[in-house]
Amino acid sequence: MDVEAKVIEIIAEQAVLDVSDVSLESTLDSLGIDSLGLVESIFAIEEAFDINIPFNANDPTESDFDISSVAAIVRGIEKLVAEKA
Repeated sequence: MDVEAKVIEIIAEQAVLDVSDVSLESTLDSLGIDSLGLVESIFAIEEAFDINIPFNANDPTESDFDISSVAAIVRGIEKLVAEKA
């Protein structure tokens, strides 16, 4: 499974955007994803890849998981998927 494509697909779905509107440089803010959308995206990504993301929804700044951009999220997911394998 192509992690990058799947993560972009999930984020686009949560932001109600076309996949073509989401780039690796995009931030969740620039895509209009609020805290609820972020949590829904995290859950959808966890389900899609059967992984647990170390993310604290109550205090995102205290999480070890980098959500600063789509690229950072993709890198984090790739690392978690590799660790699981």
